[in-house]
Amino acid sequence: LAFRTGVLLAPLWWLALIRLRREMDAMASSAVAHRMCASLQGTASDEKLALQFLNVTTEGLTAVQTATATPSSSIDDIVGSRCFLLAVGGALFCLRRRRVHRRAEAETAKAAARRAYPQDDWRFKLVRSVGEECQADRELRGLMKMKRNKFKLYDGFEPSGRMHIAQGVFKAINVNKCTKAGGTFVFWVADWFALMNDKMGGDLEKIRTVGKYLIEVWKATGMDMARVKFLWSSDEITNNAEAYWGQALDIARRSTLARIKKCCQIMGRSEDALTAAQIMYPIMQATDVFFLEADICQLGVDQRKVNMLARDYCDWAGRKKPVILSHHMLYGLTAGQPKMSKSNPDSAIFMEDAPEDVERKIRNAYCPTAPEEAVVGTHDEEMHLVRDDLMNPCLDYLKHILFSREGYTFNAGGRVYTEFEDVKQAFVSGVVSEELLKDRLIEEMNSLLEPVRKHFQEDPTAKELLSKVRQWKKENLKAPSTLTRLRLSGLDDAPVFAVFAPMPREELLLGMVLDVLRRLQLAPRGSSPVLWLGDWSALAAGCLGASKACIKEFYELLLLALEALAPETMQLVKVCWQGEAILSDPSAYWISVINTGRRCSLEAIRAALPADETLEYASQVIFALMRVGDVLALAGANGLTLCSDEREANLDAFATRLCVDFGLVAPEARPVCAQPLRLQPVVSGGRRSTGGDDGRLHILLTDSDAEVARKIRKAFCEPGNVGLNPPLAWLRALLSASSTPVEVRRASEHGGDVVYADLAALEAAFARGNLHPADLKEATARALAGARRRMQGSEQLRAALVRRAAQR
Repeated sequence: LAFRTGVLLAPLWWLALIRLRREMDAMASSAVAHRMCASLQGTASDEKLALQFLNVTTEGLTAVQTATATPSSSIDDIVGSRCFLLAVGGALFCLRRRRVHRRAEAETAKAAARRAYPQDDWRFKLVRSVGEECQADRELRGLMKMKRNKFKLYDGFEPSGRMHIAQGVFKAINVNKCTKAGGTFVFWVADWFALMNDKMGGDLEKIRTVGKYLIEVWKATGMDMARVKFLWSSDEITNNAEAYWGQALDIARRSTLARIKKCCQIMGRSEDALTAAQIMYPIMQATDVFFLEADICQLGVDQRKVNMLARDYCDWAGRKKPVILSHHMLYGLTAGQPKMSKSNPDSAIFMEDAPEDVERKIRNAYCPTAPEEAVVGTHDEEMHLVRDDLMNPCLDYLKHILFSREGYTFNAGGRVYTEFEDVKQAFVSGVVSEELLKDRLIEEMNSLLEPVRKHFQEDPTAKELLSKVRQWKKENLKAPSTLTRLRLSGLDDAPVFAVFAPMPREELLLGMVLDVLRRLQLAPRGSSPVLWLGDWSALAAGCLGASKACIKEFYELLLLALEALAPETMQLVKVCWQGEAILSDPSAYWISVINTGRRCSLEAIRAALPADETLEYASQVIFALMRVGDVLALAGANGLTLCSDEREANLDAFATRLCVDFGLVAPEARPVCAQPLRLQPVVSGGRRSTGGDDGRLHILLTDSDAEVARKIRKAFCEPGNVGLNPPLAWLRALLSASSTPVEVRRASEHGGDVVYADLAALEAAFARGNLHPADLKEATARALAGARRRMQGSEQLRAALVRRAAQR
C-alpha cells in the first residue's frame, strides 16, 4: 500500500518541491530556504531519509515564518500542504527503498553462500579426489563449508586375515587426504561382523587378534594417526546396546528382505547362499553410520549399496543424509579379476610380502596394452563405476597408489612423467615397455612396503601378531565349542515353565489376559513359571508403530490385569522384561543371536513363521533369531517348557532344534490353543480382520459394563451349538480363570433361576435346548461384569486405564 501510494503521489512531491523552492527564493530569508532544500536533496541517499524529511520541513516552515513575519495561516497557504505531502511521501518512499535494499542484500548473501569460498574449495577438491563416486557433490561441498575441520568420516573393516595394499597403502593415502582437509577418520573394527561372516572359524578371540594386527599395519604405513580413531564394534555396541539395537531394529522393520539381500554383495556372498546371520550384516552396517554420527561414509564402491540403504532410510525416518564417498576398487593381479582376493595369494600384494614375492607377483601380473574381448566381458559394474576396457592392474596401481600421492613423478626410459595419462599413453603406444613398467612398479611398491616389513621384524608385539595370523590362515579353523548365551539368575533351582506374552496391539483384549492367565496356571507344581514380555521383539515387529512408550504401556496394563484377576497365581510368577534382560549382558545375548543365524538358512526362518505369514521383511528374520536367543536365556539346568499360543508352534519348534544344535537339552514345546473368544465367526472368503475391528469383534479391557452387555447381546449364539459359541467360550475362559459359579437368571415360566457349578452341565443343558441363547448371553454378561469388578478393585489398574483414556 505504501509503495502504490508513493507511486501515485510522486509527481506531486516533485512539483511541490520545485514550487516551494521558487516561492522561498522570493522570500527575504531565501538563504535559510535554500539551506532547507539543499538538505532535502543531500540526504536523498541516506537510510534515515524519512526522518530528515520531517525535521528539515519543520525547520523550513519555522525559518520562513520568522523571516517574513507572515502569519502562520498564510504560511500554511503557501507551503504547508505541499511540505506535508513532501514529508509523508518522502517517508513512504524511503521505507519502500529500504525494504528493496534489504531484499537485495539477502539475495546477495544467498548467492555468496552458494559460491564456494576459495579457502574451502581446496578442502572439497582434496576430499573429493578420494572417491570414484560421491553422493552427492553438492552435499559434500556444503559440508566442507559448514564444518571445515570438524567433519567425521568412517570406514569399517572386517578382521579376516592378512592385509593387502588396497587396504593398507591405498587406504592410508585416502585417509591422509581426508585428515589433511580437516576431517576426523573413524575406523570401525567390525569384529562382530566378521563373526557373522564366519571369518576365522567364527572364533571371536581370533578375530580380535587379527584386528590388532591390522591396526599395527596402518601405524607402519605412514597414516596420520593424530586424527584417526579405532573403535571396536563389539565394545561400542555392548556399551551402548539400547541406542544401537533400537536403531538397528528400526532399520530392519523398514527394509524388505529383497532389498537387504541385494546389499549382501558387501560380504562376497550370493543371494542364494545367505545364512540368516548375514541378513543382519547390512542392517548393522547401515546402523553404524548413524551410531557413529558419520558425516561421510568413506568406503569402497563394493559397499555402495548398503550405504545407499542408509541414505534411503533417512528419507523414511526424516534424518539428515550422510555423504557417500566411494573409493576405487583396485584390480586383482590376474586377468579379469575385479578386486584383490585374499583367497588367492598371488592375486594380491600383501603388506608384509618379501621383496622377492612382490617381484614375482608383479612379473606374473596381467598387463595388456589393448583391450581383450574375453576380459572386457568380465567387467563388473557393481565394482567399478567408471568403465575401463583395458583392465590393466599394473596401470591401476600406478594411477591409484603412486600418482594419487601429492607431487609424485614417474621416471621411465630417461623421461619424467608428471601425469598418469601420459604414462598410460606411452605404454599403450609402446614407448614404455611392459618390462620397464613392471621394473619401476616393483621398485616403487617395495619402497612403500619396506617400513611395514621393518616394523613387523623389529616390533615384538607386531611380530607375534603376524605370526599368529599366518599360522591361522594355514589351519582349518573351527568355531569354539563353548556356547555363549545370556544367563538369567534364579532359573536353575527348578524346571522353567515359560509363557511368552502376546505381541502388543492397539487395544488390550480381555481374551488376551485370560489366555495368558490360563497358560500360566498350567505350570506344574514345583516348576518356576516365567512370563516373558518381549518388548524389544515388539520393536522389531513394528508393533504400535515401534513406539517404546506404547509397547511398555500395553505390557504394564497386561500385568496389572493379571494381578487383579489372579493375585495368588501372579505371586508365583517371575516377570521378565526382554529389554532389561538383554541389557544385563547385551554382548552374550547378541552373540547367541548371531551364532543362531550362522546355523540356519532363510528357508528355516520361513518355516518358523505362522502358516498365514510370508517372509517379506528383514525384521522377521531378526524376530525369529531373537526368539532363539530368548529361549537360550531361559534354558535352566533343570529343563525348560515353552507354553505358547499354537500360532507360535513353528517358532517354538525352530528354537527347540537350535537348542539341540547348541548341545542343550531340548525344551518341551507345549502349544496351547487360543480360546475362540471372537464374538462373530470368521466368514469363509471374507476380509481379514484388522486392529480396527477389535472394538467390534472383541471384549476390550477398557469396555464399560454397558458396552460389554451390548456386545454379548449381539454375539453369535446358535441354539444347541456348543462347538462354535462365543458366549459359551467366554464362560469356559472365565471358569478356568476363577472358581466363581455361573448363575442363570430367568423367569419362573422359563424354569426359574439356576446355578451351574459345573461347566459340563451347563454345556449339556444348552445342547439339549434347556438353556435359551438369550439366557446364556445374560449369564455371560454378568460373569464378565464380575470379572471386571475384580479388576476394577485394583487401584493401580484403574489409574492406568484413566491415564490411557486421557491420553487418547
